[in-house]
Amino acid sequence: MIGIVDYGMGNLFSVSKALERLGADYFISADKAELLNADALILPGVGSFRDAMERLQVETIKEFAATGKPLLGICLGMQLLFEESEENGPTKGLGLLPGKVRRFPGTTPAGETYKVPHMGWNRLEFVKDSPLLNELTEDFVYFVHSYFVDADNNDALLAKADYHEQVSAVVGRDNIFGMQFHPEKSSKLGMALLDNFLKMASERETVR
Repeated sequence: MIGIVDYGMGNLFSVSKALERLGADYFISADKAELLNADALILPGVGSFRDAMERLQVETIKEFAATGKPLLGICLGMQLLFEESEENGPTKGLGLLPGKVRRFPGTTPAGETYKVPHMGWNRLEFVKDSPLLNELTEDFVYFVHSYFVDADNNDALLAKADYHEQVSAVVGRDNIFGMQFHPEKSSKLGMALLDNFLKMASERETVR
């Protein structure tokens, strides 16, 4: 059973529809007991980092992460997994992964300007083996974001993408995972990534 965290800032409809297409049992909830009882959690997110941290049940997410059960952050939800964001001034994140979130500068070192937010399809480059990437092939996924986690010196980096900066596109360490793009809107590869996350949750439940 997959829990989708409802804190008023996630695209719950598109994530839940993707899980339905994959045949997964899921629920949407803000209730601590229900969320902690899930076999895996998905933390979606759209909007401001600071607003999200103010609304989020931080201790509930940290308590779930400590159980060892799989946790997946999507888009803003991925950024919340990290230590801090510079959006609207420095704001502390969940601190489940090391690193900071910063804004695309909008200007290259050569002085050329580019569009922010980053919106569109970019190709993933796999960096490190992970059950999340098992049997998958590098392909394009759909991004919508103005802030990112730098891929340089990111020891949780699983896959990166290039948008004038090296972007941490897929991250993972132990049972904590994140995707900067929207897998539910990313065609075949996005759905395959979600399916691998579901398999991880199912395999852990079987072992338990």
